Amino acid sequence: MRITMIGSGYVGLVSGACFSDFGHDVICVDKDAAKIEALKAGRMSIYEPGLSGLVATNVNAGRLTFTTDLKSAVAGADAIFIAVGTPSRRGDGHADLTYVFDASREIAEALTGPSVVVTKSTVPVGTGDKVEAILREIAPNLDVAVVSNPEFLREGAAIGDFKRPDRIVIGTEDARAMQVMRDIYRPLYLNESPILFTARRTAELIKYAANAFLATKITFINEIADLCEAVGANVQDVSRGIGLDNRIGSKFLHAGPGYGGSCFPKDTLALLKTAEDFGTPIRIVEAVVEVNDSRKLAMGRKVITALGGKARGKTVAVLGLTFKPNTDDMRDAPSLAIIQTLLDAGATIRAYDPEGMEPARAMLPGVIFCTDAYEAAAGADAVTIVTEWDIFRALDLKRLAATMVTPVMVDLRNIYPPIDAERAGFTYYSIGRG
Repeated sequence: MRITMIGSGYVGLVSGACFSDFGHDVICVDKDAAKIEALKAGRMSIYEPGLSGLVATNVNAGRLTFTTDLKSAVAGADAIFIAVGTPSRRGDGHADLTYVFDASREIAEALTGPSVVVTKSTVPVGTGDKVEAILREIAPNLDVAVVSNPEFLREGAAIGDFKRPDRIVIGTEDARAMQVMRDIYRPLYLNESPILFTARRTAELIKYAANAFLATKITFINEIADLCEAVGANVQDVSRGIGLDNRIGSKFLHAGPGYGGSCFPKDTLALLKTAEDFGTPIRIVEAVVEVNDSRKLAMGRKVITALGGKARGKTVAVLGLTFKPNTDDMRDAPSLAIIQTLLDAGATIRAYDPEGMEPARAMLPGVIFCTDAYEAAAGADAVTIVTEWDIFRALDLKRLAATMVTPVMVDLRNIYPPIDAERAGFTYYSIGRG
């Protein structure tokens, strides 16, 4: 099939590359000419394991192309996916749908025949209705169906998630659109990936509800971790104990400094605003957002406590800046609040991240960026692990401690057994382990 992907950011590029790998002809469109030229030259605009190779393979096979010309890309397409950004709107927290609606208008003006327009961007309930209204107003005589097809990609594992999904959610009650979507996802259907057809508004809400529930699990175990510290229990054992219950499951029950990234912070906030607009407040999610914001600041204070209660004039090595491993995404990363808390307290920050330092430079002025963990720790009074990159899981702890003024480790991801850190000479602090 011929697919057009409007937007070549994270969701658009990964989805376009994977669809082309299924054998479809895909054109990725973006207004950013520099980004398109970089993609044509094989340079990715984001870091995602395996993505550059997947793109190169399908570009060489002629199934994947890039352009800034939306009009030519839309003409004759069987399906047009909208995968543009929906950031939180300044001032009120609602999802900013400017890019979605602008893309809808441009699509309507470029359509030449029957097609299916698919919202892949994360959008509030009712957005598909507005997209359809725009299309009908500008192209009233064309047979165009609007479908909701939310993405459920985890940064750092997006290709695997796309090709081996837990589920594929398709929101439409239009028979022709259903068949088009079945044809697009047929390779996954043959692998027995479950396809759930729902009404369009239901599909839109599934995405927000899923992210809010996962954010709730993260926040729940973080609060249990605080209780574990107070009573002398071990949060990792608590997580295993409750995660073995099939009704609960073990995923997203790892205590840490709070959630961040491109999805959970903005999606929980957008869900709250939607619920508020309809007069049905979601108190649980309200608490989740509040607790998560507070937790990031509390982790900065935890490091100050490990320094003896005073950070002024001291140096802290921060290992890991991105909100999670295997991505270069700094959006709402816990490191931002933690580092700012330490800077405000008068500390000097030396930081290292395998992929996130370039985007972090503009967000963290005054931070000293280093070439590896050992350089960051040299002369430091404490080292804190904020992101659990694999490269930080097997550090030479004795070497690390030997470079420091005072070997203090604050392990905000619980990746080291306390006894290993202590044997290496560290005074060790963890999350929720007594």
